Amino acid sequence: MAARDTVRKKPKDTKGTFKRLIAYIGHYKWILMVVFALCFTSNFLALLGPSMAGAAINEAAAGAGKVNFDKVYYYAGRMLLCYVLSSLITVCINIIMMYVSRWIARGMRKDVFDKLMRLPVGYFDRNQAGDIISRVSYDIDVVSTCLATDVVQILTSLVTVVGSFAMMLYISPALAAVVVITIPCAVIYVTKMRSITQPRFAKRSKNYGIMNGFVEEMFSGQKTIMAYAYENRVAENFDRINGDAADAYYNADYYGITMGPTVNSINNLGLSLIAVFGSFLYMGGRISLGQISSFVLYSRKFSGPINEIANITNELYSALAAAERVFGLLDEEEEPVDREQAAELADVQGNVRLRNVSFGYEKNKTILHNLSLNADAGKLVAIVGPTGAGKTTIINLLMRFYDVDAGNILVDGRDNRDYTRRSLRGAYAMVLQETWVFRGTIFENIAYGKEGASRKEVVAAAKAAHIHSFIMRLPHGYETVISEDGGNISKGQKQLLTIARAMLYDARMLILDEATSNVDTSTERRIQKAMRELMKDKTCFVIAHRLSTIQNADHILVVDHGDVVEQGNHESLMERKGFYYRLYASQFE
Repeated sequence: MAARDTVRKKPKDTKGTFKRLIAYIGHYKWILMVVFALCFTSNFLALLGPSMAGAAINEAAAGAGKVNFDKVYYYAGRMLLCYVLSSLITVCINIIMMYVSRWIARGMRKDVFDKLMRLPVGYFDRNQAGDIISRVSYDIDVVSTCLATDVVQILTSLVTVVGSFAMMLYISPALAAVVVITIPCAVIYVTKMRSITQPRFAKRSKNYGIMNGFVEEMFSGQKTIMAYAYENRVAENFDRINGDAADAYYNADYYGITMGPTVNSINNLGLSLIAVFGSFLYMGGRISLGQISSFVLYSRKFSGPINEIANITNELYSALAAAERVFGLLDEEEEPVDREQAAELADVQGNVRLRNVSFGYEKNKTILHNLSLNADAGKLVAIVGPTGAGKTTIINLLMRFYDVDAGNILVDGRDNRDYTRRSLRGAYAMVLQETWVFRGTIFENIAYGKEGASRKEVVAAAKAAHIHSFIMRLPHGYETVISEDGGNISKGQKQLLTIARAMLYDARMLILDEATSNVDTSTERRIQKAMRELMKDKTCFVIAHRLSTIQNADHILVVDHGDVVEQGNHESLMERKGFYYRLYASQFE
C-alpha cells in the first residue's frame, strides 16, 4: 500500500474558502435577513442611548437651581429602556444563530460523511483515521463556533460602526475628522497581522490532525504496546507530537492576542485627541458639554467594534484554516463514475477470469505482473504465497476497490468495469482477517448484509458458523448488545460472527481473506465443512497461510512477488515438488 500522507498543506485559497462558507450560510438567507434586521434594530436602540445621555447631561449642566430633574429622569428612563430592549433582542439573535450554526454544522458533517462513502479505498490507505476524524469533528466544530458567535458580532459591529460614525458627524464633523485619523492605523495593522497569523492557524489545525491520528493508532494498538512494554516510548512520542501541537497553538495565539490590545491602544489615542480638540471647541462655544459626552460615548461605540473585530479575526483565521481542511476532503477525487450504460450484474453465475492483469498501488511500482486465473462457477479457488506476494491485492481488484492497470477481469464473460460497482460488489460476500462489528445487538450484526433477514435465517447462519451455542449462553441471547468494536467478546467470536454474516448474505461469490485465522483448528475444520455445504455452487476465493486448510480446493494459485509461479490442485502441486511443495513442507518442519 502507498505510505500514508500525514503532511497537510497550508491554506492557499482563503477567498475561495470564504465563498464556500458563504454558500453554506446562504441556505438560511431568509433567517439571516431576519437576524440582520434584528441586529439593526438592536444597534439602533443602543445608539440612541448616548444621545439620551447627552440630553440628560445638558439638562443637569443648566446650573445650580436650574436643573430640570423631570427631564433628566425622562431621558435616563428612555436610555435604560433602549439598552434593555437592545439586550433582549441581542439574546434572541444569539439563540437564532446557535440554531443556524448547528444546522450548518450538521449539513457540513453530512456532506463530509457522504463524501467519505464515495471515496476510493486508496484514500483511507493513505490517510490516518484520526486525521479524518479530526476534520469531521474538531474542524467543523471550529467553523460552527465561529458562525454562531463571530458572524453575529461582525453584523453587529458593522451596524454599530456605521451608525456611530453617522451620529458623530451629526454632532461635530470636526471631531469626527479626528477619529478618522486613527482608522487607517488600525486597518493597516490588522491587515499586516493577518498575513502573519493565518499560516500559523493553518499549522495549528494540521498539528491537531496529526495528534489525533497518532492517538487513534496508539489506542487501537494498546494491547501490543503493553505486550512489548513500549509505554514509555509511546509516551515520549506523544509528548513530542503534543508539544508540536501546543507550540503551534501558542504561536498562533501569541500574535493573535496582541491584536486586540494594540488596536485598543490606537483607539485610546483617538480618545485622547478627542479630549484635546473637544475642549478647544467647548471653550470656543462650538459644542456643548452634553454633545462632548455623547460624542465620547459614540466614539467608544465606534472604536469598540473595531477592537472586537480585531479580536475575532483570530477566530476567523482559525475557522478559515479548519474550513479549508474540510473542503480539502470534500474536493478529494472520488471513485471514477461507472461507465456509460454500465449494466447491473444480475443472475450471477460466478465465472471469473483474470487475463494478463498488471497492477501497482503507485506508478512505476507494479505489484502484479501479467496475472491470469480461471475460476469456474461453484469452484473453490485458493490463493497462497508468502507475505507480500500480492494475495490481498488480487481481492482488492476482484472487488474493484482498485482498477487494473493492464489486462482485464471478466465476470460471467464481461469486463467487470462494464458493471456498476454497487452491483458487482453486491455479488460478493466477504470475510476479512480484520473483523468488523458495530455497536448493536448480535442479531443486527449477523443480519447486517441482508435487509429484512428473519430470526430463523440468522439462527441457521449462526449454527452453521458454530457460534449459536455461545450466543445462547449470553444474558440476552441474540439481543445481547455488542460494545463498540466488539470489546465484550473475543476476537475469535467476532470472526465467527462475521462468518455467519457472510453465510447469511445471498451472494453467488465468496471471498475469505484468512477468515478463520482467529479460531482454533477444530472449529476451523467444522466451519470449513459447513461452509462448503452452504456455499455449494458458489464461487469461492480463499486466501490462506495455513496450507493444510485448503487441501480440498478445486484450484490453487501460488503467487510470489506478483507472479503466478504455480497453479493446480493440492495433489498435482505436491507431486511437482516445486514452490508450493517447499511452502507446504516448511509449515511442518
